[in-house]
Amino acid sequence: MSSLIIRVVCGVLFAAMALGAVVHPPENLTQGLGMLMPAAMLLNYAIRGPRRSLVPKRPAPAPSGSGPTPS
Repeated sequence: MSSLIIRVVCGVLFAAMALGAVVHPPENLTQGLGMLMPAAMLLNYAIRGPRRSLVPKRPAPAPSGSGPTPS
């Protein structure tokens, strides 16, 4: 699935949550805080997109044979 499609879907879901919070405000602080975390995660993903490493990972170096020698 394309990164752009996922970002658009996350943006739409965030907008729906924000609109729902405006139309039907939470009854208490706990409900409001409970709505903030998933909304913040959706907004973060919609703005920044998936995190990808810009620098490709290097393979781990092969173990060297210069370890402790038995005496």
